[in-house]
Amino acid sequence: MKKEYDILVIGSGLGGLVSALILAKEGQKVCVLEKNNQYGGNLQTFSRDKLIFDTGVHYLGGLSKGQNLNQFFSYLEIMDDLELQLMDEDGYDRISFGEDEIEYPHAQGYQNFVEQLSKYFPEEKENLENYCEEIQYVCSQFPRYHVVGKDNYNEEILHLNTKRFIESVTQNKKLQSVLLGSNFLYAGDSENVPFYVHALTVNSYIQSAYKCVKGGSQISKLLIRKLREYGAEVHKHSEVSEFVFNENNTLTSVKTKKGKEYAAKQFISNIEIRSTIKLIGEERLKKSFLNRVLSWKPVSSCFSIYLVLKPYYLPNFNYNRYHYSSEEQVWNAFQYRKESWPETFMLSSTPSKRYPEFAESLTAISYMDFDEVKEWENTFNTVADEHERGDAYERFKLEKTEKMLDALEKKIPNLRHAIKTLYTSSPLSYRDYIGNCEGNMYGYMKSSENPLKTMVSPRTKIDNLFLTGQSVNMHGILGVTIGAFNTCAEIIGKETIDMRLTQMINKN
Repeated sequence: MKKEYDILVIGSGLGGLVSALILAKEGQKVCVLEKNNQYGGNLQTFSRDKLIFDTGVHYLGGLSKGQNLNQFFSYLEIMDDLELQLMDEDGYDRISFGEDEIEYPHAQGYQNFVEQLSKYFPEEKENLENYCEEIQYVCSQFPRYHVVGKDNYNEEILHLNTKRFIESVTQNKKLQSVLLGSNFLYAGDSENVPFYVHALTVNSYIQSAYKCVKGGSQISKLLIRKLREYGAEVHKHSEVSEFVFNENNTLTSVKTKKGKEYAAKQFISNIEIRSTIKLIGEERLKKSFLNRVLSWKPVSSCFSIYLVLKPYYLPNFNYNRYHYSSEEQVWNAFQYRKESWPETFMLSSTPSKRYPEFAESLTAISYMDFDEVKEWENTFNTVADEHERGDAYERFKLEKTEKMLDALEKKIPNLRHAIKTLYTSSPLSYRDYIGNCEGNMYGYMKSSENPLKTMVSPRTKIDNLFLTGQSVNMHGILGVTIGAFNTCAEIIGKETIDMRLTQMINKN
């Protein structure tokens, strides 16, 4: 039996779910297919020792009233049900270097941001004010950053380079490194990355920074609940293995590995762009487009350790800690020497439910090249499809874990005594669960030299096939959400989307 829909969405990452819900709200008959056991792509969480750990989303920005992500989520009708915890307003991120004891704060609110850093850099106050003004200006030049309005890119802004920009803001080397300190959020090649990537990433958190209580998967759960309320279908364990075309090169249906067929008028692919290309068939695409996409370099992957702590052992901290072995390390932290790994890490903690002043778990993440796990690249392991990767792999993870704990103990002495149990994930885990090329964290590397090279229109050469998700344009919760609204604007018209959002804003 072939089922028929108006819209079929392949992949249930944030971009796919948001696109599906926007269109379901318009009365379209929508179906979402997901290959994994869990929906949500980078929003997935996992549970160990009755605790919830995030795999991708550690905090969210722009969620206070009137801010952009709040407005998008309000339109999607999930805002009021999100369980959020405001992070430390005087330093939601703290940046540290080498042996320097000081943790330099990134604070919430532009004035507060300037004020908190001015304590450490009193002569830089004006430069910090300029920095805040500039990032707001660059963001305002982006389509949909302010929800409605502006529908084309300001090309000049796309070419601004992060390194040159930061150096123009301040001559103070340490302050430059502090301002770049959260570049983990875009897998920081701060020398080449366009400044807009830095600005869009950082600006939301300066507006407001929140943690998802009980993990980022609540976003996907709420979106799915809404989708079902609007009559959409959502199926897991449904990996699409084939696209079916008619003689006019129009996509008519997809087949799943289990042999089911789903027909639709229009299709949205929210899976990795290279996987989409395989399904389309290279012969149907222009050589120039293929070569461009296949020449993109994936952003770095990472190795994470998840620590379940003994009760009442470690004080909780309501911010993220970014540590670098040196100030210079910030410029391209993803390039590391194997022998001195980890040269940088991000650390976050979760408060105990009963005694919130204590932490019940910690997550530490450091960059890792896919090359380090290449010898096991032909193994595949998920909850739904379990396969051991063998003893050598377990030894590899153990060795990395010990090195990570050594690095963490410099910041938190005797941390090992506080650990009850410990879990790890490598670039292979990210690849297998999320489907990203080489387990990359945020899609593909962008360069200010050629910013348009990695920008792809949501429209494809196949009339009824559209793209969304982080491997197309901007990553991050906000970037992907904006991307999904732009994808839907191609399907139902920008005017319709703008009208709906404007009505919602006026009502609130």
